[in-house]
Amino acid sequence: MWQARLFTVVGVVAHSFIFGAAEARLGTIPSTPFTARDGTYSLDQLKSIIYDKRYAQAVDDKGQTLIPETLEQFAHTFQQDVAASLGIAVPVVAGEGDEAVAHSIFMTLDAEADFLDAAGRPTAEGYRLVVNELGITIAGASPLGVWWGTRTLLQAAVLGNNSMAHGQGVDAPGWAIRGLMIDGGRKFYPAGFVAEMCAYLSFFKQNTLQLHLSDNLNNYPDRYSEERTLSLYSAFRLWSQDAAVAGLAQLRNESYSRTEFDWMQSQCAKRGVTLVPEIEAPGHALAIVKWRRRIALETDLSMLNISHPDTLPTLESIWSVFLPWFQCKTVHIGADEYDGRLVAQYSRLVNSMAAFIKQQSGKATRIWGTFTPNQGANVSRDVVMQHWSRRMDDALHDYIDNGYQVVNADNAFYVVGKWSPAYPPRLKKTLVFSGNPATSGSFSPNILDTSDASRNAPRDSPSIQGHLAALWNDWGPNGTTVLEAYHSVRDALPALGDKQWGGDLTEHEYDSVIDVLRDAAPGQNLDRRIKSLTNVLVEYRFANITEDGLIVDTSGNGYHGRLQGKGCTLTTSASLYLSGMCQMATPLSSKGRDYILSFSIKPFQPRRISTLFMGPDSALVANQDGSLAMLSDGHYYQLDPSYTLPINRWTTVSLIARDDQTVVKVSIDGHAPRYMKFSTQLGIWGLKLRGAPMAFEAPLATIGLGFVGLIKDISLRVHA
Repeated sequence: MWQARLFTVVGVVAHSFIFGAAEARLGTIPSTPFTARDGTYSLDQLKSIIYDKRYAQAVDDKGQTLIPETLEQFAHTFQQDVAASLGIAVPVVAGEGDEAVAHSIFMTLDAEADFLDAAGRPTAEGYRLVVNELGITIAGASPLGVWWGTRTLLQAAVLGNNSMAHGQGVDAPGWAIRGLMIDGGRKFYPAGFVAEMCAYLSFFKQNTLQLHLSDNLNNYPDRYSEERTLSLYSAFRLWSQDAAVAGLAQLRNESYSRTEFDWMQSQCAKRGVTLVPEIEAPGHALAIVKWRRRIALETDLSMLNISHPDTLPTLESIWSVFLPWFQCKTVHIGADEYDGRLVAQYSRLVNSMAAFIKQQSGKATRIWGTFTPNQGANVSRDVVMQHWSRRMDDALHDYIDNGYQVVNADNAFYVVGKWSPAYPPRLKKTLVFSGNPATSGSFSPNILDTSDASRNAPRDSPSIQGHLAALWNDWGPNGTTVLEAYHSVRDALPALGDKQWGGDLTEHEYDSVIDVLRDAAPGQNLDRRIKSLTNVLVEYRFANITEDGLIVDTSGNGYHGRLQGKGCTLTTSASLYLSGMCQMATPLSSKGRDYILSFSIKPFQPRRISTLFMGPDSALVANQDGSLAMLSDGHYYQLDPSYTLPINRWTTVSLIARDDQTVVKVSIDGHAPRYMKFSTQLGIWGLKLRGAPMAFEAPLATIGLGFVGLIKDISLRVHA
């Protein structure tokens, strides 16, 4: 979007995705420069997606990934997305030429155009989009540029009911690094979630997911004994059988194997996103200390003693094992929040590790901005600084003016899951559109301080590599679910994507399109949507069973259930008897927020632990005493233990999810209903507990596992 814009101003036309502003543009996210002319093209006429066979095996070698997709590979992923987002099934074929053949999308390269970033430098991520009566051409500076053009096409078609105005536009990102950092050290994110987040980022042209792979709950050495410190939650998330790191990763079910990590990286790369790994040291290193106690800093056991002769060799051995795993050109070594009395030693360690990583792998190194030259730091200018806090540095004057490259991760867009006295639980969307202190206009990656314009770099500064939002889990793994983490960035992250790219959407324009575009984002279902004809998504009345053994879904959506195991039977009172050795399976998995899952249940003696409803994201459990709980991400969330399901009596139960809270409503004929909220307890600084609400997805895959008794009138509705 940083080319000289010579596009004609147009008014808002019949297609609401074209906005009239200072320049004509598509109202996609990010916004796209586009000169419209008379006529529209309906994508329902498409007959094929054609990739230029001259460039079939071409890749972008200028980006951060070491496993870039070819033009042909991007074409096949795009084909899947066209089917998923637009409902159009067309073949992918090889072709050649400079123009699309009739009723095709032609994907090719353009070596002649000047695709420039905010600093006026060539970028391989730019593309040209042409729409005419024959079809559509996307010509990129590289296959990755073509890929970003396909994101524009998909969004514009979604907003235009599968039609696009004739016209053309040239687009390119202002900055090379755009996306999100997530704290996987204090909360494990399964590989499938990481892949879905990459798909979500990609749809809004964000190309980086930084994954923080090791950390611990905060240590307070002035108050904590050694025993307490060593009992704090900590984790190292990479699981290797290599003897050099045996015992470092303690949680096998919450760590990534080489196969899993390779899969995540490839899933992200197929959508143009690079997974950037971060192994934190010498601070936030309790997981390493528990493994190698002798290299701990005795004044704070969550830090490494840089002066110990085994510390540097230990870190080198860790990185030697895992560097071959990382399919990226830059890795992150953390280097955050270390002892301020040891700045010189800190600088030597960072420089030694950066040199070691370069020598071993050719990769560059990034660290968190921690100590500045004014504080005595002497970190190599080859190390990229990731600015995150205005109390830690003045990134413009401390780093840029001293010759460093900077990734902006300023804590204006810093989220702490569930609660913090300093940071919000959700990204601040309004700040995205008002975060420029010089103009009160929109944020952009060169804005290192949203409060003080004198501390910000020029928009065309070549020292700003880009911007990442940050999602932290300060209170540990039970503070949020994986999907609560997604919801904390869900609404504002695409808005940041507009600004990270260099777009100019207003907040009103953004609000007018984000819901439709989010629902159309392919390759993911983080909202856990379920297709339905009405607001009743599924309903089981247990009136009869079909000849082929199905329990009919009376909602009309066809989500019929099937009995499994021994002893399940339908009763004459339209209920299902569950023997404890059987269950009902459904074709569904989970339903995202704003739902009511209702059922009536009658437990028999003897009571036993049972899973009333189970899905991949959560499970509703009845304990042996009849109390209720939810399981999610391996953590147990007890409902009010004073309540138990009565034996041999029908109870109507509703699991109600609205926004950030999941509630259980129970009622028995003749009694007033009782409402109870699911919550968690956050351990705050080792001083107090703080309650916080929990939001769970409705578990739907299996019903009645281990339960003995009757169940009936199961229904799932969208919350009004």
